[in-house]
Amino acid sequence: MSVDLSKGEQISLTKSDGSSLTSVRMGLGWQAAPRKGFLAKLTGGSEIDLDASAVLFTSGQIADVIFFQHLTSDDGSVRHTGDNLTGGAGAGGDDEAILVDLAKVPAHIDQIVFTVNSFTGQTFTQVQNAFCRLVDETTGTELARYTLTGGGDHTAQIMAKVHRSGSGWQMKAIGEPAVGRTFQDLLPSISPHL
Repeated sequence: MSVDLSKGEQISLTKSDGSSLTSVRMGLGWQAAPRKGFLAKLTGGSEIDLDASAVLFTSGQIADVIFFQHLTSDDGSVRHTGDNLTGGAGAGGDDEAILVDLAKVPAHIDQIVFTVNSFTGQTFTQVQNAFCRLVDETTGTELARYTLTGGGDHTAQIMAKVHRSGSGWQMKAIGEPAVGRTFQDLLPSISPHL
């Protein structure tokens, strides 16, 4: 059963039988919002390149980053499935995904922050049907979904983080608007959430 998350809400990444999840997928999906007016009819649709990134932290310091130019973490526990330059056709599937093998994440990594940014620079007012979701990769069950809510004059969002909690992991939906075309631009906005 999937949980719709609100900004700041947390869920435990423990299965209903009490065992811990071992592999999760953070999926990102979106479409370009239809343009209106006479010029939109002449110029056609606009392609929007949103990028999903995962920033791995150790005690508040960056340990590794997974994004379209570095698809696999140095230790192999986190893997980006590849860059999608235009978004989806509305089918509701993941346009980009980051796979995390929680059992293989080194003990010194205590937080993984997921971000999305508009590499092409459009604001989120030009994006529709955008979401991030957490899926149990072993069973394919959607655990949580966070809707990247309607528009805004920003080009990025700090989506969520997965962090260690005791012997397990928890996910927190952050949903913080930010400005930037790359994960590097977002680091000042990530810091308050560590």
